[in-house]
Amino acid sequence: MLAGSPVVLTPMSMTSSHDVARLLGMSRLTHVVDIGANPIEGAPPYRPLLDAQLCRITGFEPQASALAELNLRKGANETYFPYAVGDGEAHTLNLCAYSGWTSTFVPSADALEVFSFFKNNARVVDRTRIETQRLDDLAEVDDIDFLKIDIQGGELAVLVHGREKLKNAVVIQTELQFVNLYEGQPSFGEVDQELRAQGFIPHAFAALKKWPISPLQFGGDPTQPLNQLLEADVVYVRDFVHPDGMSSDQLKHLCLIGHSCLISRVGASRCWSSARRYLRERSSNISRCSTAGFERVTCSSQPRGCATPALAPQVHGQVVCLARTRTFSRPFG
Repeated sequence: MLAGSPVVLTPMSMTSSHDVARLLGMSRLTHVVDIGANPIEGAPPYRPLLDAQLCRITGFEPQASALAELNLRKGANETYFPYAVGDGEAHTLNLCAYSGWTSTFVPSADALEVFSFFKNNARVVDRTRIETQRLDDLAEVDDIDFLKIDIQGGELAVLVHGREKLKNAVVIQTELQFVNLYEGQPSFGEVDQELRAQGFIPHAFAALKKWPISPLQFGGDPTQPLNQLLEADVVYVRDFVHPDGMSSDQLKHLCLIGHSCLISRVGASRCWSSARRYLRERSSNISRCSTAGFERVTCSSQPRGCATPALAPQVHGQVVCLARTRTFSRPFG
């Protein structure tokens, strides 16, 4: 190969989170805040970043048994606190037979008649008074990049009372219910409107749950759904339609989180076009490959202005082609 000739990297050779982090020149670990960190639902959505040691976790879980399990499992980049995050007021925590139903809201008797399979799990077995903390008041939380929240109806209070801390966040994953399962619970629409007002738009359903309406059963299975939507884990992202409203730091963390954590397998072109501002700062020229779904990033042969000197031999003077990675594309899909 001639000296100075472009080197084309295949999609698979550049799909690791570490490759993306090096290319972006990340200056710090991505900060993930997990409100309602109860590990009962299995691996959290940020697990790939945590396993790669590219993020730090600040988690909150008021249930003593769940908090103990988190602290038993935690790694060097994880810190957990026993706070209930909400509106800063005192509330009654309704402890349910299944801890995943525990909430400051009381399970709705009417809803449980319609979805009777949950009656036993939703039984309130104890109650305790708790003081909630406003996200904006928590000294333990600095800049947030990725917020994951799952607190059974209390999501809106966290978002409303966390507007200042969320100004720099780029991804929020929250559980939302299409049918209110708790008395007085804010609706899906109310939470969606608040997130949109803060500059977020829906990206994907990380999980979508349908449920049969009692007393109907299909094939004798009380959990086999037909059409009725029940709840979902919804991923919201900072409005990528207007990327000029984001800083270079936000764009970089959005790229990294999208590549590592989001469930969509889409092309890399949107990720790189959103990061052009950062790449331009490193005297890079961007041109699209003729092959659909690829983006060619041609860096100048001299690494002048390169913020990460160690990266220069790997990127400068090369052509990097990425495709079919789990990152943002234009359009999303």
